Amino acid sequence: MRPTPTDGRRLTPAEAEAIWRRWRDGRDRRSRDRLVLAYAPMVRYVAGRKVRELPSHCDLEDLASCGLVALMEAVDRFDPVKGASFEQYAWTRVVGAIADELRRQDWASRSVRRFGRRVERARDEWIARNGSAPAEHELAGALQMDVLELRSGLADLDRADLVSLSAPARSGFDSATSTELVDTIGAPSGADEPEFAALSSERSELFRCAIASLSERERSVLALVHVHELRGAEIGRRLGVSESRVSQILTGIRRKLKDEVAAYDSAPRSVAV
Repeated sequence: MRPTPTDGRRLTPAEAEAIWRRWRDGRDRRSRDRLVLAYAPMVRYVAGRKVRELPSHCDLEDLASCGLVALMEAVDRFDPVKGASFEQYAWTRVVGAIADELRRQDWASRSVRRFGRRVERARDEWIARNGSAPAEHELAGALQMDVLELRSGLADLDRADLVSLSAPARSGFDSATSTELVDTIGAPSGADEPEFAALSSERSELFRCAIASLSERERSVLALVHVHELRGAEIGRRLGVSESRVSQILTGIRRKLKDEVAAYDSAPRSVAV
């Protein structure tokens, strides 16, 4: 079930423990290396399974690297007296390390991910009962919330699904294409017109002024998220607040900036003739 070949053959629990004891008792580095090499394929197996379930910005090599570190730590911390075989212990350590790395890479708060799982369960249960996908108000009712709360939660989920613009673009004709996603984004209509350039510059200035009007804490949160790319939990530790409070601050910032843009877009403008 868990492939861990060494010299073309999987170690038995007794063989793995014997090799481990040679490392523990005699500090035989060759035994330690042999144990790590024997279970390295297991690390890639676990990392590969996780990557298939995750967005494209999650890198297999990053997950495999943290899994290998956990495997080496497992060699040093294994204790057969506790009843588990080395393979069982290493498997648990590797899976836990990869899960921790995935949480570290994910800027979205745990509450956002929990909400996503609730939505998926509610949708699946509705489809199983009724044979069709729920409408917005039906899904909100199943989750015991109003439609506005549902929309807000779904918007947070959308923002949590990040995709790197440097990722290769998928093509039905050429899977090995070197084209990146950023190369497939078309310019807005009229982007080369002077009026468009003037409005874009004006809008950029609007954002700079809007950000400058934020409180010092709000500007700090923006910088930690978009410049330093920290997760909500780490931002909370730095600011001395909870992760949910960081999420609330971000929501407030987005609402303020959105209101500024809406006011700008609705303001009357003189038309040159």
